[in-house]
Amino acid sequence: MTRYWPRAADGLPPGQGLLAEMPRFSAKPFLPPPAAPSGPELAITLGRQPLAQVAGDLLESLGPRDVRADFHCVTTWSVTGLVWRGVPLREVLAAAGITEMPAPYAVALGTDRQWASFVWEDLSADDVLLATHLDGEALDGRHGGPLRLVTPSQYGYKNVKHFMTLNFQHHEPAVVSKQHLRARVALEERHTRLSARALRLPYGMLVGPTARPLRAVAPTRCVD
Repeated sequence: MTRYWPRAADGLPPGQGLLAEMPRFSAKPFLPPPAAPSGPELAITLGRQPLAQVAGDLLESLGPRDVRADFHCVTTWSVTGLVWRGVPLREVLAAAGITEMPAPYAVALGTDRQWASFVWEDLSADDVLLATHLDGEALDGRHGGPLRLVTPSQYGYKNVKHFMTLNFQHHEPAVVSKQHLRARVALEERHTRLSARALRLPYGMLVGPTARPLRAVAPTRCVD
């Protein structure tokens, strides 16, 4: 498993080490990924009010494009040069008739019940994608298919797998203590309260347990 241990490399953000390839990583890595819909579909809401329903045909009509970006996990590993294929989120929102900011905050939720909170500035950035492919292959359960939110400038926990709902909110969502509302990699915003430098070593010890080699696993209804 040495290929799944970060190594020093030039050009990485502060506190990061390089992995040879993208692993399957999860808060519960020994469980298989959850069963997913047959195609990408996203519900957009404002509180409890439905705003739009985005299906795969809309994503295809907008003209997916390839975006090359590095991926940085908060547990200190990085993979460089990944090619995601998808549609910028702000284009999807515009196509769904959402042309103005519905609310300053949003929560992205996956079918595995994992979620991440955002401010509008981060969510509407140019490189934020609704991704359906990675390195030329359709996203499977290991990498969050059929639809994944990709936010390259933020740590990996903001890149919600099995993306199903985007809920805009007027009030700041409660942030899990181990997360940061912005989670910007360049500023090493790893945690809400604790020092980023102090977290490098203990977070690095989580790489082995959470980043697993890719192997065939059958989807179930377990939480990923």
